[in-house]
Amino acid sequence: MDREQEERRFLGFFGIVKESIKLIFTWRKTFSQIALAFVLPLSLIGLANIHLYAALLAKIHNYDAPEYNELSDFVTLDRIQLLLFIVSSSVLLLIISVLSISAVVGTTACLYTSKSITFGGVMRVLPKAWKRLMTTTLWSSLAVEVYVVATVAIFYPFSLIPSLAIVLALLFIFLILYLSGLVYISVISDLAGVISVVEDVYGIDAMFKSKNLIKGKLGISIAISFLLSIVSMAIQTVFYIFVTNGHGSVFRRFGVAILCFLFLFMSFLFSPVVQTVFYFVCKSYHRENIDKSPLEDDLEVHLLAEYLPPKADEV
Repeated sequence: MDREQEERRFLGFFGIVKESIKLIFTWRKTFSQIALAFVLPLSLIGLANIHLYAALLAKIHNYDAPEYNELSDFVTLDRIQLLLFIVSSSVLLLIISVLSISAVVGTTACLYTSKSITFGGVMRVLPKAWKRLMTTTLWSSLAVEVYVVATVAIFYPFSLIPSLAIVLALLFIFLILYLSGLVYISVISDLAGVISVVEDVYGIDAMFKSKNLIKGKLGISIAISFLLSIVSMAIQTVFYIFVTNGHGSVFRRFGVAILCFLFLFMSFLFSPVVQTVFYFVCKSYHRENIDKSPLEDDLEVHLLAEYLPPKADEV
């Protein structure tokens, strides 16, 4: 699956998507094993969380009705249960998501650079890649939180202006700038995640490296991020409307749930592959050498350990 650097550096949006699809189908056995082990649980838990969250929220709303005013203690308990569910499900999804992305990105990086890798090899070297990606993910979340707080702090003094028309106009401008900045942080974080798996760089260093690597390809990166986000949001919205809040027959709701699961499953598998191929395109665009990833180094160590003859004392 190796390509000349000069050819890869000119790949556009559709070229990257086509290359990613071709890669998955060429190595479908390896990707199937990775997907069943990591992407399948992630998809199931993701849709289950939507359903459970809606059920807990509906329970609280029922208690908020006038005839349930005397059950305030139960309402408080339900709110605590909802809060605990949100925290625990978020942590669980984060862990499984990081594991899934690490496995898919590492596999894609090896296969795309003509380095054969098996499911067992990925499982043996996954812990190191998972730790680096987790660190980068937490830094990315912190960057988003700081950005949101800073944006609110900057806009708040302008909201005190007496004229409503001026406030609305400023709000519209701030909203555009805010969304633009949020998208920029998002695309940097996506590529930083790939860098954390493929290279021995993580955390804030990976984000700065992503910022430099994405130069010249920002438009393609935004298009990829926009496509993947829209697809994922559309699938989850359809599931929420027609399955969680659906009032049709059980058979129809079950059919829609299966379709949503299949599409979400494919989306969660396809997304890291596309981001990894885009990473190699950026590397080629900047004429940077494709260094051997730490995952490949660890894999070779494991393989050598398996095939080296035993020492005398071990015999």
